[in-house]
Amino acid sequence: MTKFKDLGLNDDILKGIVDLGFDEAFPIQEAVIPVLLTGRDVVGQAHTGSGKTAAFALAMLQEIQPRNGIQGLVMAPTRELAIQIAGEIRKFAKYTKIKVVTVYGGQGMGIQLDALHRGAEIIVATPGRLIDHLKRGSIELRDITHIVLDEADTMLDMGFVDDISFILDLAPEERVMSLYSATMPTEILRLSEEYLNNPKQFLLDSDDLSGEGIDQSFLVIKDRDKFKYLIDFVKPIKGQVIVFCSTKYRTRDVAKFLHQEKYNAVAIEGDMSQHRREQAMGKFRSGKADILVATDVASRGIDVPRVKLVVNYDVPNVEMAYFHRIGRTARAGAEGRAITFVSYSSLGDWNLIKRQIHAPLKDLNQEMGIQISIPDPLKRQMPSRRYGGQSRGGGYSRGGGRSGGYGRSGGGGYGRSGGRNSRDDRGGGRRRDDDKGKNSYGGRSKW
Repeated sequence: MTKFKDLGLNDDILKGIVDLGFDEAFPIQEAVIPVLLTGRDVVGQAHTGSGKTAAFALAMLQEIQPRNGIQGLVMAPTRELAIQIAGEIRKFAKYTKIKVVTVYGGQGMGIQLDALHRGAEIIVATPGRLIDHLKRGSIELRDITHIVLDEADTMLDMGFVDDISFILDLAPEERVMSLYSATMPTEILRLSEEYLNNPKQFLLDSDDLSGEGIDQSFLVIKDRDKFKYLIDFVKPIKGQVIVFCSTKYRTRDVAKFLHQEKYNAVAIEGDMSQHRREQAMGKFRSGKADILVATDVASRGIDVPRVKLVVNYDVPNVEMAYFHRIGRTARAGAEGRAITFVSYSSLGDWNLIKRQIHAPLKDLNQEMGIQISIPDPLKRQMPSRRYGGQSRGGGYSRGGGRSGGYGRSGGGGYGRSGGRNSRDDRGGGRRRDDDKGKNSYGGRSKW
């Protein structure tokens, strides 16, 4: 493998890399950094954990001058990912005197204005909050020389394409730009054609998105038995664990259960304030919490090298979400394991995902001698879920409408149809909350 010192990076950047314990570049870094340093644009199809953040960050730091205004812009779809990227860039920039400021919704505008007033050369931002700053004049793009769009497919799914176009139209035409995406839907390719100049493409084979290198397994069980098996798998782990759930209600139930079992667990879900989310992530990143329970909102913004196990407590409702989840383990070449709990009514969703997994997949039912007894009504439902669930927009949705990505239907959010959350682990597309607004999970379901 190529060493970082052979990629043309200056001594200040190399010192930061050495401090982090790195010596040899990952394949995407070896490929992308020299191209960006020549001033050519890049389109990279890169799966999570491949090292793409260092690829664009190191090339950007090489070209940016301290105390010369905002010259670098990185756009990310979620606040968690923006915070993570900014943190990584700061580590690489330790000896360069280059300052990084993060701007995102949910944090007070005053905090960000103070940081900008102190000066910055690189901005890492979510599109909506960046536009807020552009409109009030607290951020200007006239001196921008480097732009990065990270997780472009997620920004597409979240409806940010128009915002991105608005921002890019304000930036100078003379700039080096790179775009990174786990998948390359038509809209992303069209965006790259419009805003990138003759980009060099680094497209990975679909096999590289299969979770290669992660010990993957699944267990088909009744929904009410998941708590028991979660403890069985978590107990022997020496390292941190992430448990992914389908809804905020399920996340709260699982975190509460783990607390009752005396585990040091924190939770992240959509209704939490930004302060509480940052507190929870801070505890997990620092090792003060052993288990993180999260919805998919956090799956793109977690970069903790000590994660030994990812548990899909619920089967995700779209194939790519599975790979983003399990990519939280086995970071930077480390070993990791991913286990998926498949309730009987989620077999249709799981079968869709299994087709995309080209790595070895272990059947824990056979290994543990656990029998499967699927009720006849669910057997009859599975074919309609399998073939009727695909919507024309490229995502998997039960809402019956046109989908734009992660279960989005009719322009709604994650797993939403007509503005209402329709995701349910039982596969009926309906929320089964009781009259008091409590969730219907917590092991009460027969299946």
